[in-house]
Amino acid sequence: MPVTPHRGHLTLLAVCTTVLVCIALHYGRAILAPVVFALFVVAVAWPVQAALQARLPKLVALLVTVVAVAVVLTGLGTMIGWGFGRAARWLIADTARFQAMYQEATIWLEGHGFVVTGVFSDVFSTSWMVRAVQEVASRLQSVASFAVVALVFLILGLLEVEATARKLRAVGGDALVRAGATTAAKLQTYMLVRSVMSVITGALVAGFAAAIGLPLYAEWGVIAFALNYVPFIGPFVATLAPTLFALAHFQSWETMLVVFAALNLIQFVVGSYLEPRVAGSRLSLSPFVVLLAVFLWSFLWGIAGAFMGVPIVIAILTVCEQYPASRWVAALLAGEAPDEEAGREAEETAAPSA
Repeated sequence: MPVTPHRGHLTLLAVCTTVLVCIALHYGRAILAPVVFALFVVAVAWPVQAALQARLPKLVALLVTVVAVAVVLTGLGTMIGWGFGRAARWLIADTARFQAMYQEATIWLEGHGFVVTGVFSDVFSTSWMVRAVQEVASRLQSVASFAVVALVFLILGLLEVEATARKLRAVGGDALVRAGATTAAKLQTYMLVRSVMSVITGALVAGFAAAIGLPLYAEWGVIAFALNYVPFIGPFVATLAPTLFALAHFQSWETMLVVFAALNLIQFVVGSYLEPRVAGSRLSLSPFVVLLAVFLWSFLWGIAGAFMGVPIVIAILTVCEQYPASRWVAALLAGEAPDEEAGREAEETAAPSA
């Protein structure tokens, strides 16, 4: 007699499979992360490639598209390096002021019964800050290998888009073709909305920093613009860095709190109010799912995973939408669009009066 597997066994099997997949993703990040990033760029850049192919030979269109992508990514990387480089040089040059402020805070805390010297004295120091900068520099060296692998798969991916679609249709994979086209459209919308919101965030941060007389206001705007592409983690860093800078520059805890509150208000208004209304229900995701995706993929793939976590979830949910058996997963993890939420609240308000 065939033995029907118990539901508990199936659950345990699913958990074990998930753990093994996560382990494989983590240890294969050197190849998998740039490949997934290349597929993401292919999805975003394909409309440019398709438009150029209608007017130019395929290889010429491919060359123009790849060069355009390289220019955009290089420009973004240069802006990030410029902003963080200026801030890092100021940080190294002003470590003595940070050390003095730390000693003053330590004396004040110990005077009120809090012993912190043994805990933080070896951590918050000039040598620690220099080591931190060196660690960042060493990590940036891996960007070159990441870029080379991603570039190779980007070229191959752009060449194979149409052929892969034909092959899938030939074997009855119409649902996967639809999922791929829908995912690409969603990712293009995601990057467009994210870029517009990043520009707004960077402009507001730079304007606020200039208004209060905070040095390096242009750099803080560039940093806020670039880090806004990484949900949660990016805005947190873009808020914390100028806040600490304001504390060292103004030497006032009250001013630091004002800067911290104002920058968080900017991030909240743009990220939690404007962006959902611009994106609408098409890109609506549960905030819990977004947070989980960012931290899970950043754990698996580092900075690249933090950036690609949300696009990966968008792709997975889009594929789930194409099949009746998994459609409930997409419905469960999707967020509620602002218009739908407003309509639901209106119905709940009108219900008692009826």
